[in-house]
Amino acid sequence: MLNQANTIMYAIEFKSKIKRGLIEVPEEYREQLRREAGNNVVRVIVLTDKPDETSSFSMDDDLIGRLLLNPLQLTGFTPLSREEVYERR
Repeated sequence: MLNQANTIMYAIEFKSKIKRGLIEVPEEYREQLRREAGNNVVRVIVLTDKPDETSSFSMDDDLIGRLLLNPLQLTGFTPLSREEVYERR
């Protein structure tokens, strides 16, 4: 994949645990990372399988999140049709 500087980027995916703030790279990928990255800085994207209970973000933290979790039920409310949404006056 090419980034903004038109250099080739490589992706490696593996599962690991974070221990004392460090992510251990499995042995089978270490040599490849040394070859590809050398002494350059690497980008790291961390994905978790489930939200951490101690995470500072929660769907309850913001209005949109609360509404998504608990939609308002209004009597007599009819949402706009697609045509009404895009109607130009």
